Amino acid sequence: MTNRTISQINEKIENGEANIYTAEEFKKLIKNNDAPSFDEVDVVTCGTCGVMSGTAAILNFIVSPPGEFIRANEVYLNGVPAYAGPCPNEWLGSVDVILHGTAHSIHDESYGGGFLLKDLLEGNKIDVRVESADGKTIENTITIEDITRGQIIGARMAFKNYTAFTNPNREPVSSIFAATPLEGNLRGLTFSGCGDLNPLQNDIPHNVIKEGSKVLINGAQGYVLGDGTRSSAEKPNLMLSADLTKMDPYYIGGFKTGQGGEIYDTVAIPIPVLNEEIYNNLMVTDDMVDIPVADIKGRHLPLDETTYAELWGEYDLRPQYDRAKCKGCDSCIVEEICPTNAFANERLNLAYCYGCGMCANYCRNDAFDMDTGSVDLNINGRDVNVPIICRQSDRLRGNKLSLKLKKMIESKEFEL
Repeated sequence: MTNRTISQINEKIENGEANIYTAEEFKKLIKNNDAPSFDEVDVVTCGTCGVMSGTAAILNFIVSPPGEFIRANEVYLNGVPAYAGPCPNEWLGSVDVILHGTAHSIHDESYGGGFLLKDLLEGNKIDVRVESADGKTIENTITIEDITRGQIIGARMAFKNYTAFTNPNREPVSSIFAATPLEGNLRGLTFSGCGDLNPLQNDIPHNVIKEGSKVLINGAQGYVLGDGTRSSAEKPNLMLSADLTKMDPYYIGGFKTGQGGEIYDTVAIPIPVLNEEIYNNLMVTDDMVDIPVADIKGRHLPLDETTYAELWGEYDLRPQYDRAKCKGCDSCIVEEICPTNAFANERLNLAYCYGCGMCANYCRNDAFDMDTGSVDLNINGRDVNVPIICRQSDRLRGNKLSLKLKKMIESKEFEL
């Protein structure tokens, strides 16, 4: 067994001889006791999709002809505050802003930066209001075509793993880790993380994923800037960046939580199999990946632990919607709580659906069929089976972007 270089793998790709697998394909072979040997695999593309609060966008656009105002003090996009600067662009009529993915509209806290960026990428018109330093208010509309420069910077993305949460308390608890206030008395569990598909889970010592590594962020080619904020050896995450204007709106969007709108992103990273250590690290499977279960009210208070095999298992990734069972309720609970606004007017938009499972767990008329599973836990000496009611990560999107990356490598659109 010999080590390989990136140049050698790129040469095999150029000649159409490289063996490239998505993480999903590779893990299925492992679970079927049919894993390819070191010599039979050159690249594995890994992906994850989840709520990634550290996401921000840096945007420049023109809101008026030159000379109409000195500089922007406050900027609102569809009511979402975007922070003006650092460039003042004095008298130019253009603004530089930093938009937080977690910023909430001043009109509706359930609408925030994630929903705004999706609207922008889908070509929708965005209302802009600028409060200037000389006391003027400038109002206009822009589309993605008016963005002269747009860059996503994720301060912490693609966590190796995270934490599952339940509520052992009596009263419901509102949190960013649940789409609605999480009911008490252990009546539900919510979790994040794509388990053995996650890039960092497959490269735990950072043998491959390093500063400068190329990645896909929401479908656009980008780079690893380094470790993310709050990254640690136990829970590493990444700081990533890519061109917003080249992103696919399918892979990015808003996610409503008990504390208002959040943002989700999708990340895929190739792992070239250069040596035996890298290969062995790729052999991890969901049953080997532990995840703590904590009190949602304390967050840091571990109650028990489980594995991603128990959380994802063979459960459904998307709901089946039976419109005949929909009663057209005057107040539709699913339309109200769907984190990504995928259900409206008695129709399910699968392009917006995130597979969180909220619809199947809350619909009063059982119009949604989706097995999201449950977990056996021991909480304070008591054995309980807790239903999984909300996923804040989406394996389907993670798998799709991994497959897109595989095809881009094969077609030489993405070079290692």
